[in-house]
This record gives sequence, structure tokens and C-alpha cells, in this order.
Amino acid sequence: MSARVVHLVGARPQFPKLGVVLRAQAAASHGEPLVVHTGQHYDPAMSDAFFDELDLPEPVAALAIGSGPHGRQTGRMLEAIEATLLDLRPDAVVVYGDTNSTLAGALAATKLGVPCAHVEAGLRSFDRSMPEELNRVAVDHLCDLLFAPTETARDRLRVEGLGERTMLSGDVSAEAVLHAEGIAAAHSHILQTLGLAPRRYAMATLHRAESTRPEVLPGLLEALASAAARLGTLVLPLHPRTRAAIAELAPHWHETALRAGVRVTEPLGPLDFLHLTGHASMVLTDSGGVQKEAFLLGVPCVTLRGRTEWIETVECGANVLATDAASIDAAIARHLAAHHDRDALRARALDLYGGGRAGARIVEGIRTLSKEARS
Repeated sequence: MSARVVHLVGARPQFPKLGVVLRAQAAASHGEPLVVHTGQHYDPAMSDAFFDELDLPEPVAALAIGSGPHGRQTGRMLEAIEATLLDLRPDAVVVYGDTNSTLAGALAATKLGVPCAHVEAGLRSFDRSMPEELNRVAVDHLCDLLFAPTETARDRLRVEGLGERTMLSGDVSAEAVLHAEGIAAAHSHILQTLGLAPRRYAMATLHRAESTRPEVLPGLLEALASAAARLGTLVLPLHPRTRAAIAELAPHWHETALRAGVRVTEPLGPLDFLHLTGHASMVLTDSGGVQKEAFLLGVPCVTLRGRTEWIETVECGANVLATDAASIDAAIARHLAAHHDRDALRARALDLYGGGRAGARIVEGIRTLSKEARS
């Protein structure tokens, strides 16, 4: 009988990673993949477009949890995932990344005695004010099998006493970018739609809850307007949370930003977003996934945070951390003066993140985990 493997996702950064593992699982003819979507990202542009454009299978269960305070959201997810797993009776569960969906999935699986694997294990920013940091640590200590994307992540898990559960897999994001980049080049018309020329604009994203706090958001918005004036044009696909926060905290910012050269758009599908990122002169973001995608595409990045879980991006000089207008401006100046060799950045990223072979390694680990569960 074929092993039943539940892949639990719920947020935009997890969907491309899911695609990598599902393609590898199909190539290995291993098990029956069952996708469960918590609905943490429920906006069509944040969810449906990814399933459509990345050709992901329809979820066997769509839980439609939606947003809310961390405790309420995670509790509702835990209840719904537990009921779903009892119904599906999987041999293994795979969770991805560091969201509340990840934590709820790991909790539900391990409490039911279902073996659980964590893709992107061992990442640490050492900033416990970040909800994602708390999720990462808890999930790693809950799960039975930990797929470390880098040697740094593997070594961190060993320090925490989790070495025996750890497998160095490489990073699924590297494989996801390699897969999607060619498709985006053939099918995305976003540059023409926005009237942009390659490397004559910069990209920005701003979505984290801590970035939209009243004491933080106005300063970041001012910094983005200044960056646009310096870089020519700054494209900002606006996350629903950020749009609502701007409407409340800085309702007139759009007028200033437009004059400075900020181009606000709706959230973009994965192919348009990747294509736009790859042709940008620079990326400014508070996202963990986007800073890494920029590195993989050879695009210099300014991360709008004081710490990052992707330490190697900073160590390689591809990424500079900045938290206020002055440090953001200095980071932009540093990148402009560096004249980065994009091909060299791409090659370094692929070397660090496993060369685009993470999916096959993860599937082999899942095979072992599900066999153990059934023996």
C-alpha cells in the first residue's frame, strides 16, 4: 500500500517550496501526496495565483482559517488540522518554513503520534521578538526529521541537541527559483505592463506585523520614498496588511510616494513577482524568503530588519541589514558602490544552498520516515 504523506501549507512563501517537493515525490514515484491548506493567506493574489501558476494540485482539505491574533489563529488551526489528520490517517506529515501554519501542523501531528518532518529546519535569527523565530525553535524540537537547508542550519541543530534528527538537504527555494525563472521569462509580461526597463527600477516588499506597527511603519514608508527618489523607481506590491496599516497610520503617504517614484501595485502572482525581482537593480524587503530569492537571482538586497535567519546572505555581501532611514540610505549607497557581479552572487548562492537538488533529498528522507511509521 502506498504511503500517505500530508504536506501542510498556508502562506505564500510555502507554495513554491511545496511545488519542489511534490515534483520530486512524483519523479520518485513515492507515496500519495495530500495537500492541506490552512488558509493563513486567503487573498486570491496571495494564494490562488500560486496554486494556478505553479501548477500545484488542489488541496484535499482547505481549512480557510484566515487571519487573526497569533493565539487565536494558531488555536483554530490546531483544532482544524487535528480533525483533518484524524480523517486522512497519513503515514507522515511535512511542514514548511516558520509560520503559524507550520507550528500548528507540527503540534497536531506529533500530538497524534504521526511522524512529522520540517523543511527549512535550523534557521535562527536569535531575535525572540519575531513570532517566526519562536515558531522555528518549537517546530524543530517537535519534529522527528529536520531538513537543514545549509551547513550553518545543520550545525545550529547539533548545538541544540537535534543532530540525530537532522539531514542536510540543501534549500528548496534554490530549486524553486531555478524551476520558476525560465517559466517566468517565457510567460511574464510584467515589465511591459508596468512600463519598466531591466535594472532601471528597484523592488520593495513590506508585510511583517512588526513592520506595520505605529512606531515603525511611518519611518519605513519615509525611507522607501527616499529610496525611490535615489533609485529612480521603486515598485511596491502592497500586502493587504500593509495597505490597511497605511490607510490608518499614513493615509496621505501615497501622494508623497508617487511624487518620489514609488509605484504601488496589488500583490503579484509568483511568476510576475520573480521576473520583476530578477530584473531589479536592488531589492528592499522585510521578508525572509524574498531576501533569499534576491540572492539566488544575483540581485543586491537591503533587508529592513535588524537580524536575519539567512546569515550567509549578509556574510557574502549580497544583503545589508537596515532598520531606519539613515541605515537604509547607507545600505543603498554601499550596494551602489559595490558594483556587484550578479553571476558571481548567483553561483555563490547555488553553492551554499545545495545546487538545486534539495527536493530529491527531502523525498528520500520522507520515504524513510513513512516506512518507519508503517513498520
